[in-house]
Amino acid sequence: MPRIAFYPGSFDPVTNGHLDVVQHAVQLCERLVIAVGIHPGKKPLFSAGERLEMLEEVFAPVAGSAGCAFTATTFDDLAVAAARRHGATIMIRGLRDGTDFDYEMQLAGMNAAMAPDVHTVFVPASPLARPITATLVRQIAAMGGVVAGFVPQPVELRLQAKFAAA
Repeated sequence: MPRIAFYPGSFDPVTNGHLDVVQHAVQLCERLVIAVGIHPGKKPLFSAGERLEMLEEVFAPVAGSAGCAFTATTFDDLAVAAARRHGATIMIRGLRDGTDFDYEMQLAGMNAAMAPDVHTVFVPASPLARPITATLVRQIAAMGGVVAGFVPQPVELRLQAKFAAA
């Protein structure tokens, strides 16, 4: 049975922190499903379609070079329900700091109660990726700052285009 991992998030936008997690995750599974959560109460900067395009552009080559199959998708229900639909038995979660750890431990506990067959695997961020958040990247880009050190180049270009049009 192939090991299938599910990595949910908003990915608005894709950051080098996400890339750091994926570089580790592809070593843990034969197939990685990265899923954009769609929440009606949130107003994302990028549409779901744009985020899926970024996921494909940035992560497909990483997965391919590791010999890991890759799928990008969306979901609008519980992450564990979406993980099960994709046959995943591993839920990938990135950790930057103690605040992330506390929240993610609670989430992992609730997910384990709902889906004991889906095991959460925490991937600690590399030192350079620890301070990166999509929220901060959006704020820096919106104010005309340089985000090159925080996002892959294709995402940087999309951010520049997004804010040039605004």
